[in-house]
Amino acid sequence: MSLFDRLVVASIPVIPRAIVHRVARRYVAGETLDDAISAARTLAGEGAMITFDILGESVTRAEQTEAARDEYLRLLSAIAKSGLPVNVSVKPTAVGLSIDQDLVRRNLAAICRRAVEAGIFVRLDMEDSPHTEGTLRLSLDLVAEFGGVGVALQAYLRRSLADLDRLIRAKMNVRICKGIYRERREIAYKDPDVIVRNFAAMVEKHISAGCYAAIATHDERCIQLALATIDRLKLGPDAYEFQMLLGVDPLLRRILIGAGHRLRVYVPYGRDWYAYSTRRLKENPAIARHVVNATLGLGPSTT
Repeated sequence: MSLFDRLVVASIPVIPRAIVHRVARRYVAGETLDDAISAARTLAGEGAMITFDILGESVTRAEQTEAARDEYLRLLSAIAKSGLPVNVSVKPTAVGLSIDQDLVRRNLAAICRRAVEAGIFVRLDMEDSPHTEGTLRLSLDLVAEFGGVGVALQAYLRRSLADLDRLIRAKMNVRICKGIYRERREIAYKDPDVIVRNFAAMVEKHISAGCYAAIATHDERCIQLALATIDRLKLGPDAYEFQMLLGVDPLLRRILIGAGHRLRVYVPYGRDWYAYSTRRLKENPAIARHVVNATLGLGPSTT
């Protein structure tokens, strides 16, 4: 990231909330379950599958985790009635990972139990490095008890290629992504090319072992390397899927779907849209520059 981009990202906290909200509408389905279902119907009409994420993470009170759990239970019932090709993604810290191990286990078990009844897959999202090991252990426990549970791994973490061994033994469905949190060099790769190569190595390792991979990226380098592995292994479209974020590169989404690949769109919704949206802006300085220019009353960015 250039010095200018770092300055742009540093200015995000002072951008008026109303302007961030205009940007958020691209990345967030809305505040309500009805908003999410509406977005899912549109995406399903394009041939995409969907995963819903209820926004909110790093909660500090038990009652907040129980509210998040209950919202997921309502969501699962709504998905079952809708008939849409939807699964759910859960951030473990939203349901108690940073508070108490028994609490998060109870909340996730309730979600997984309802999901099994409805035939809906549950993914545990991966958050920052202090939660990596706890999330992996939870996912392995839950898939052993309920089935239909997956997890995400981040290619920028040095440990992730080795972590796949445990998940492969469990035949786990794994979402492989590059990673977005700021981590120390001791535990995370910093060179973008190294991250791309590690991403490709993880995809190859996982699908070569006969496990289902969710290839979550908008980086065409990662996509091309994954497609080369898929071609070399002569895999059918039921062995993997691509995943993309709502609002990011819809043209690439249509290209992949048009080429016959399964693709799932990550659709977040909820009242906690502000934190999610500012994180998206920090990840994408090109968009952030447009927002900063709008705040200052300048014209569109040309950089």
